[in-house]
Amino acid sequence: MPPEIHRPIKHNDWENLWSVSAAIAEEPADQHPFIQRRDESENPRSEERIEEVLEDKIKKLTSTTKAAPPIEANKLWLGQEFPNQPQRPAFPRRAPEIKITPYSDDNKYRVKSQVDNTVRCQPKNHIVFLKTHKTASSTILNILYRYGESHNLTFALPLNMHSQLFYPAFFAAQFVEGVRTRSVKKFHILCNHMRFSSQEVRKVMPKDTFYFSILRNPVAMMESLFVYYKAIPAFRTVKSLEDFLIHGGRSYNASVPNNHYARNILTFDFGLDNTAPVNDTELDRRSTEVIAAIERDFPLILISEYFDESLVLLKHALCWTLDEVSSFRLNSRSERSRRPLSAETTERIKEWNSLDWRLYQHFNNTFWKRIDSTLGRAKLQQEVELLRAKRRNLEQMCLQEGGAVDPAQVQDSSLKPFQYGAAVIQGYNLRLELNNDTRQLCQRLITPELQYTSALYTKQFPQLAAARATAAKKIAASRNTATHRAVKRNIETNVHTAMPNNTSHNNTNKAIVDEHSLHILAYSVVQNERQNSFDVTRHYKEIKRNSHKHTARKHFINSNIHKEPQEPGLLR
Repeated sequence: MPPEIHRPIKHNDWENLWSVSAAIAEEPADQHPFIQRRDESENPRSEERIEEVLEDKIKKLTSTTKAAPPIEANKLWLGQEFPNQPQRPAFPRRAPEIKITPYSDDNKYRVKSQVDNTVRCQPKNHIVFLKTHKTASSTILNILYRYGESHNLTFALPLNMHSQLFYPAFFAAQFVEGVRTRSVKKFHILCNHMRFSSQEVRKVMPKDTFYFSILRNPVAMMESLFVYYKAIPAFRTVKSLEDFLIHGGRSYNASVPNNHYARNILTFDFGLDNTAPVNDTELDRRSTEVIAAIERDFPLILISEYFDESLVLLKHALCWTLDEVSSFRLNSRSERSRRPLSAETTERIKEWNSLDWRLYQHFNNTFWKRIDSTLGRAKLQQEVELLRAKRRNLEQMCLQEGGAVDPAQVQDSSLKPFQYGAAVIQGYNLRLELNNDTRQLCQRLITPELQYTSALYTKQFPQLAAARATAAKKIAASRNTATHRAVKRNIETNVHTAMPNNTSHNNTNKAIVDEHSLHILAYSVVQNERQNSFDVTRHYKEIKRNSHKHTARKHFINSNIHKEPQEPGLLR
């Protein structure tokens, strides 16, 4: 890595850096689609009373006007989409009591007007999403990226254009680009992979930030983790997940780097102790502590198995629209890389990941309690159907095949998802006849995480991005030069060692060797160019070999914060 990239940048270098205004342009309340207002003229009197009303108006001085019948409050239809919405349901004659969700953080975003007594929902722009592993979190990330970009919000992006916030180390405020240099005055959205630390996150994000995350059934998640992270030490030596569990995970050692993926990964991502309890008593105590800690910081936990239902709930929690949470599945595996699990293996996974299983059971239960206390099942199902209809329309409008394809079939190389392990991560192809605006919309929907993160970094920090691009070209040129010299030395060595007495035969051999070496050189150049897009700073990976102390915060803080342990894979 050239020194100009990771050397501290002087204050003067940041004067022309792109920045986002700290003031958020709030949408006028009375223009928001969630707000329903009652016209003051809505209380018509009957024709028989016209004369009486006129007489009352004439007698203003005596103030003898009859009191109008009470105006019934409207029910708040949070889910209505305007203007393209199915037939509007009739308002009830008696105003139902508005149910307040037990999660108090929601209430401060609901403003009650003193004039017309309506409840106004204010969209949330300060958001923290804890991106967990193999939980469909890449799709949530894309939703947040698109919303933030369209509303000109500022993302708390990883330092040095990386895709993660120095995971698996505990998050620290300095891991965010613009914090140490104070080039960014205010952040709106924090959503990249990190190991959660509440105290450090609150140093970066405003006080009114809304926190949420997503969980997945640990059984299905374990199968996905095994396929995706097959190369980690815990899984490397076993043939199958069943073998790993049958032998009690004897290849698992919690102190070995990257083995945190193999056990209670959800608990680990939330910044909590993921070591296995020794008995049921300890399991009860620790699972209670884990759940309490998460509930203290996260008012909303989504469930991957009910993804569409989760998006509807998220839409209401954030006070967004269905269009803003519409999405395609990203970083999803092909069906041919999935395999079913036996009932016996399922029970072993629950026992192996006992903390995660307790965590999932609890928040799966509170997920449905929240729906029942806010939306109701009927309203939820109505909006889920609307969301799925929107997704089908987007698929027909945007995609060639109408759905995901294997990576080999992705035509645009810039939109190919990152591949890792034995998983086959699918991507998409856009229709060719799209106009510019539609193509831009559709391309944002299918852009993989690495590419989208890089694009947002370039938008927010153009000077730093340009410097890194220049450095990448220099590194590529130096690698190619070194490769060319190595090939040339190989040619000369082969020629001298294989030189026979027959001159014509020698020339033929030399020509063959030269041709073969040129092929090697050409291939190495292509591979280097591909590698540069993911590994401009190769020395950052050195810290991964020492990350076995990730559970102790002090071991990382004392290290150089410019070294990021690059996680081998990203999502589902």
